[in-house]
Amino acid sequence: MNAPAARNPSLTVQILVALVAGAVVGMVLNPFQDQTLVQTYLVDGLLYVVGAIFVAALKMIVVPLVFVSLVGGVTSLGNLTVLGRMGIKALALYLFTTAVAVTIALTLATAVSPGEGLDVGAAEVEFTGKEAPPLTEVFIDMVPTNPVQALAEGNMLQIIVFAILFGVAVIMTGERGRHVLNLFADLDAIIMRMVEIIMRLAPYGVFALIARTFAQQGMDLILPLLAYFLTLTAALAIHAFGTYSLVLKTFTGLSLARFYAKMRDPAAFAFSTASSGATIPVTLRTVEAKMGVDNSVASFTVPLGATINMDGTAIMQGVATVFIAHVYGVDLGMTDYLMVVLTATLASIGTAAVPGVGLVMLTMVLNQVGLPVEGIALIIGVDRLLDMMRTACNVTGDCTVSCVIAASENALDRTVFDDPDAGSVLGADGHGETPDATHRT
Repeated sequence: MNAPAARNPSLTVQILVALVAGAVVGMVLNPFQDQTLVQTYLVDGLLYVVGAIFVAALKMIVVPLVFVSLVGGVTSLGNLTVLGRMGIKALALYLFTTAVAVTIALTLATAVSPGEGLDVGAAEVEFTGKEAPPLTEVFIDMVPTNPVQALAEGNMLQIIVFAILFGVAVIMTGERGRHVLNLFADLDAIIMRMVEIIMRLAPYGVFALIARTFAQQGMDLILPLLAYFLTLTAALAIHAFGTYSLVLKTFTGLSLARFYAKMRDPAAFAFSTASSGATIPVTLRTVEAKMGVDNSVASFTVPLGATINMDGTAIMQGVATVFIAHVYGVDLGMTDYLMVVLTATLASIGTAAVPGVGLVMLTMVLNQVGLPVEGIALIIGVDRLLDMMRTACNVTGDCTVSCVIAASENALDRTVFDDPDAGSVLGADGHGETPDATHRT
């Protein structure tokens, strides 16, 4: 009798192992950064190349995935009223959770008082923030003057607008539009297969990204700012596991343990890449194939969330504002705190298309309450690690809002959500498993 074949570790386990191993290897390499062999050939050589290729592969698939999936999602609705209703719900939920996020950050930071007694001395605190565009310009720029250019540049807000208009036009065209819809359904299946191929490389990419980050950062930059680092980390954890749990349980009644178990893949990808945009393929696949959210909802809420949902960044703004105020000995009143909440919440949309959005938003907040923008230079050293955690928090919010809206629109397959093995990328034999095609459109 033949012995049963050994079961290969799931992709999730492989990613988590790679993440931990990368952190350990990075910390081991950190003391040897001055050595040419380690820095030139390993940290800035092999690890950089592998990590950069992996991130590039993820970004490569983002634009076609979002465009094709969103067009398919809009056309599958067949009802423009439903689309408008979903848009209002999504925007309201994202803004609400952002307001809660910055409130948590300000409350916790005020209680802990990070930065009190920290002597900046003659430290170099020069920083020039990018000027954020006015809100009117942001709304105007949402409409692409050249859709091809928007697709080429990966301008997500413009892509979303064009894809929605394209999908609406397909619906209004009637019978002739069905030919286009069939084409997009086939393209969707092909792109999802490409996502699976890229995800097979995930453990190697995650290992390289994490190892290089920890090799460069180490603990030397974290220790002087430990109070700020831990306060921000605690605020992110409270929001990710407290606020989102409350929202999910209140509006859907879904199992929290099952939700967070299925969040492992997108959270690990977000942590390693520090980019919500690059994580879109994994996030979209998770909410559809693992959580049971219909494509008509997921294709809209996930790209929108990756663009405007910045809860993690809002938390950073709250903690950083209190930290910098304490460092410079500036007392903030209740009016200042309310202004921080309002500015950070609105800025989550107003600066969505600006590169370096976290620092742009923080610049806006500091200017609003009269704090020196130069103080940002004090926290830049540890910002890379914190940015990774912020992105994981943002992605968790994207998945939460997707599930809530899907449940409200009767577009959530609870059988899929309750199945711990739903949406597995690699089966026990190592072969790929395609998501249920009937669920996607």
